[in-house]
Amino acid sequence: MHFDINQFIQQYGYLAVVIGCIAEGETFALLGGIMAHEKLLRYSGVVLAVMLGGFLGDQLLYYIGRQFGSRILRRFKKHQGKLKRANRLIRRYPVLFIIGVRFMYGFRIIGPIIIGASRLSPLKFMIFNAIGAFIWSLVFVTLGYFAGEMITPWLHRLDHHLKHLLWLAAAVVFVLLLRLAFRRWSRRNDD
Repeated sequence: MHFDINQFIQQYGYLAVVIGCIAEGETFALLGGIMAHEKLLRYSGVVLAVMLGGFLGDQLLYYIGRQFGSRILRRFKKHQGKLKRANRLIRRYPVLFIIGVRFMYGFRIIGPIIIGASRLSPLKFMIFNAIGAFIWSLVFVTLGYFAGEMITPWLHRLDHHLKHLLWLAAAVVFVLLLRLAFRRWSRRNDD
């Protein structure tokens, strides 16, 4: 059975965007932006749906981290150095870490768990998670909206399978750019 994200969003609208952003995130935010460009959904509604999904997903991960974080993080034996560095950043820059974690390659899922395990105040996390979710939703929905303006004419002409390859290539390029930016940011903070 083949799962088509575009069809899922078209059929269930904002609810699909919320659920998708709880589970995955960027793909649904970008596709929601494209749907807004195509006038299938309203831009402001997509931003709110993406924000809500991102917020709820990270809140859930944070509470998993508070409850089971130390047990979960012990399993990452190869990455203990990165986890210690993340904990130092949480202690030094808790607000920036909470807001920025959803933009950090490799920390999108594990970041809120690390924050929860660090015992950072639930109220502080909730407030800055909401701010981070809002910024994240604006960025990715807007990227999707403008990407829709550039690529939608081509997508209508491409074969179904070629669309998936195009999205995969765009996602890989975007992730590589985010990874490069995060490495540079990490090196500056380590120095």
